[in-house]
Amino acid sequence: MTDMTTKPAPSARQVKRQTRNRMLAEFWFYFSENRGAVIGLFVILALVVVAIFAPFFAPHEPTQQYRDALLFPPAWQDGGSWEFILGTDAVGRDILSRLIFGARFSLFIGVVVVGLALLGGVSIGLIAGYFRGPVDTVIMRLMDVILAFPSLLLALVMVAVLGPGLLNAMIAIAIVLQPHFVRLTRASVLNELNREYVISARVAGASPFYLMTRTILPNCLGPVIVQATLSFSNAILDAAALGFLGMGAQPPTPEWGTMLAEAREFILRAWWVVTFPGLAILITVLAINLMGDGLRDALDPKLKRT
Repeated sequence: MTDMTTKPAPSARQVKRQTRNRMLAEFWFYFSENRGAVIGLFVILALVVVAIFAPFFAPHEPTQQYRDALLFPPAWQDGGSWEFILGTDAVGRDILSRLIFGARFSLFIGVVVVGLALLGGVSIGLIAGYFRGPVDTVIMRLMDVILAFPSLLLALVMVAVLGPGLLNAMIAIAIVLQPHFVRLTRASVLNELNREYVISARVAGASPFYLMTRTILPNCLGPVIVQATLSFSNAILDAAALGFLGMGAQPPTPEWGTMLAEAREFILRAWWVVTFPGLAILITVLAINLMGDGLRDALDPKLKRT
């Protein structure tokens, strides 16, 4: 007669770990079905690596000027030099090195702006959606006023009040992007507020703070994450626009929008001084938007195919 041994029941921690692994596997399955999103993800990861290890990738210092190499064309063009692969600008700075270091500023701008907008927008949206009534009315009318202005124009006005500079530009862009997170979070909270699990938690005596942060908020994060990804690209574009207008990062900071502003008068003489910073902005924003589409497909249950 063989001994019948029963396996011990998995612990709560093991069940939680298995559930998390299964959710991650499901997320990656739906995300990887979108090939554009996967390409965008790898482009962003490559950009992060380049930004972190910029001193190792850049052949020159971003602010170093070579007075004997003013407006050198790219290496493959007549008159170019392989010492400056993408050419130099009007004061002899290596464009490739400035693009590599500029990736740091673009990612920094995106992270700080989205972080500020996300923190403020989600908090205000939670309060508006949960308490409703006069609080909701005042908050949403204020958000409507902000949304009534063109985003870049409003950011310009704020930077003009605060003063030109990268920090003030990031604060202005975060304020401009915040209403999108407020409206999205409020709509998600209103959708979840009358669900059975929320009513059960309220009957069990959960405090409003617990209900908002631990019960409702985790179920509203899907669309908020997608919006944060798209806002990341908007932050980079707005920062580049402010830099181009002279209201963002100030020279000699190697920020892509500032590089475009410095190269305006040389567009006809030296195509490379505007083409490569423009391509850097285009590729980065496109990769982020593609990744955002993949996140939407993976996080929105309505878009999942059975």
